[in-house]
Amino acid sequence: MFVPTKMFFTKGAGVHKDKLASFELALRSAGIEKFNLVMVSSILPPNCQTITKEAGLEYLKPGQIVFCVMARNETNEPNRLISASIGVAMPKDNNNYGYLSEHHTFGETAKKSGEYAEDLAATMLATTLGIEFNPNEAWDERKQIYRASGHIFRTTHLCQSAEGNKDGLWTTAVSSAVFIK
Repeated sequence: MFVPTKMFFTKGAGVHKDKLASFELALRSAGIEKFNLVMVSSILPPNCQTITKEAGLEYLKPGQIVFCVMARNETNEPNRLISASIGVAMPKDNNNYGYLSEHHTFGETAKKSGEYAEDLAATMLATTLGIEFNPNEAWDERKQIYRASGHIFRTTHLCQSAEGNKDGLWTTAVSSAVFIK
């Protein structure tokens, strides 16, 4: 059974005439190009420690199969704004699981995209914890309710945004939560 005990966050962007090569360059920018990445859904395991990217890379070897939650977006439309965000919601009780969310969008700033991903993760966690809230309230208001409940310890996000290459080359943005056993 593989249950990650550590996790790190990373992001990157790449530009190339070929779509796949653009993705490869984004992975290189993020520092995770040398692994066989397997995308998984959005559960943050209980007691999973967040570490730095530099510390996390020390645990991994080229060619290794590595599980991650990844947001990815790409365009070849000149000047088109893209973003790829990971949202995080950690429960106060480390013995409970948390949530990671992926959000990929066009035309949103990194701040807006990142906050949306953070809101998604926090809302998923809040619903599993039975926290009462109005889903139509603004994120800032719900964020205060979630924290005041005493069940959610921390929410945050990571976002990579990029503007489509002016000459129409493929531009890719990635953000990822990388798991380590």
